[in-house]
Amino acid sequence: MARIYLHHLARDPRRERLFLASLAFLVTFGLIRGLVYSIRYNVGPFHNVSVGGTHVHHLVWGILLLLVTGYASLVEFGTRRSASNALSRLTAVGFGVGAALTLDEFALWLNLQDVYWERQGRQSVDAVLIFGALMLVGVFGKDLFRALAHELRALLRGASYLESTALDELERIEPGTSGDPAAGPAASGDGSAASGDGGEGTEEPVHRAP
Repeated sequence: MARIYLHHLARDPRRERLFLASLAFLVTFGLIRGLVYSIRYNVGPFHNVSVGGTHVHHLVWGILLLLVTGYASLVEFGTRRSASNALSRLTAVGFGVGAALTLDEFALWLNLQDVYWERQGRQSVDAVLIFGALMLVGVFGKDLFRALAHELRALLRGASYLESTALDELERIEPGTSGDPAAGPAASGDGSAASGDGGEGTEEPVHRAP
């Protein structure tokens, strides 16, 4: 696995950051969903976080983390130091975590109500799926679109070949439109025979010597 990572991702910093952010996003979403369910059904020692009697939703931590990683990205943007590479990886992971924490409660900040367990809570799952798909396309986008274009061209070539083959087959089995070709020679033969009979009935006069 490390060899694959070094060969396909570590050589492309942009793709590596997208991969790290996507991985952190998906893992965090799975973990936070499990944690919320365990709190709701009293599984384990987990409980809600409250400050001064106010329940602090985990989207708050997600927003704070997005702000921190965004600022760090602005600071290190355009640098070429080795420390910058490590910081860019760290901010990519932080962005993925913060995005997952925030979008897991997308329905809350869309409806401005705590609808996590209501029917509208499905909007959060939809938002996570859409954003996660976009991040994965960013990781595998070039190769993915290239493969899709190749498959589309192959499909079009196959359809064109089938169409031309079907047309050739139809032309081969389609009957002629100029009549029965066997009737032509027979009719010509009859005409020749009729002409021959008429010729045999005509006799030239014979002149005899006196």
